[in-house]
Amino acid sequence: MPAKKLITSSCFGIAVLVALIAFLLKFNTRQKLFTAEELAFYNGTDESLPILLGILGSVFDVTKGKSHYGAGGGYNHFAGRDASRAFVSGNFTGDGLTDSLRGLSSTEVHSVVGWRDFYFKSYKFVGRLVGRYYDSQGNPTKYLKGVEAKAARGAQLMEKQKNMEAKQPSCNSRWSQDDGGEVWCDDGFPRLVQRPLEIALTGKMSKRCACFNESQLGQPGLEVYNGCDYLAKRCRV
Repeated sequence: MPAKKLITSSCFGIAVLVALIAFLLKFNTRQKLFTAEELAFYNGTDESLPILLGILGSVFDVTKGKSHYGAGGGYNHFAGRDASRAFVSGNFTGDGLTDSLRGLSSTEVHSVVGWRDFYFKSYKFVGRLVGRYYDSQGNPTKYLKGVEAKAARGAQLMEKQKNMEAKQPSCNSRWSQDDGGEVWCDDGFPRLVQRPLEIALTGKMSKRCACFNESQLGQPGLEVYNGCDYLAKRCRV
């Protein structure tokens, strides 16, 4: 075989080998499994290590956000652990820094999944955390599948409520420290009305202000604002 062909063949072989190694490294990085103890080392206190955080068992390198996730940063409580619950609870201390979503509503679970999607889009995915959401082989657990199913239900309920509320326009509103709050309708009269899906969405009862025309005011479930005239278009709140 001519020398030129030998060199070409050798270069081709090296290129294939390099590509294969790169692929394997990428695969291994993507599939890297962490224990909670291992993940804790990447909490931003050791500057020689990247800063990692977990959410729903997915681990991300957030080193590029060091000013936020590093030592002394406002989001440092997320570094080196999976604190999925805190993304919606706002409890950044003690038992609040947990990966358990037990007791959260479907919309809250949907919000946590949304945060996970944000990290997939904004930061580098580096592996999975063995425990609640992934088993020792890196496979999704029943708990993760249940969380994703609950999040999907939350998204469906939110869309359904949005469509229902679009049929009855919301009041205009404003608030200032000096004047307090006010609601009003450009067309119709302001009434408080129960959100029918709110219990399923959040586990709590809540009402919203909607505008109704005069022919609708006799229907059940409508509440006049305290101190407001029956046919007033503006009400203090």
